[in-house]
Amino acid sequence: MSEVNIPTNEEMEALVIEQLKTIYDPEMPVNIYDLGLIYNVNCETNEATKLKMCHITMTLTSATCSMSEVIVDLVRSIHFRIEFLEKVDVALVFDPPWSQKNMSDEAKLEMGLL
Repeated sequence: MSEVNIPTNEEMEALVIEQLKTIYDPEMPVNIYDLGLIYNVNCETNEATKLKMCHITMTLTSATCSMSEVIVDLVRSIHFRIEFLEKVDVALVFDPPWSQKNMSDEAKLEMGLL
């Protein structure tokens, strides 16, 4: 019988970040991770199931973003695309507020800010 190779918490965080980089704000040509909307990704092991749970703290470019529900739902749905990830909790915060300083250099270049 072969042993199941469940990723470590750190490996799962990297897998989640890969998925976050596939989600785009419909109003900008940059993914939400490079846009700086993700403040924290923390994964842990559910001791009962041995599967992973991830907690993501994120913001939006604006508290009145018309696509906020769509973006947050896409983040929550990441667990459907990663094996051994059973749940994603999303904390949507607006403090500290998002600013262009949060963006990666690649995102700034893509948007013509560098």
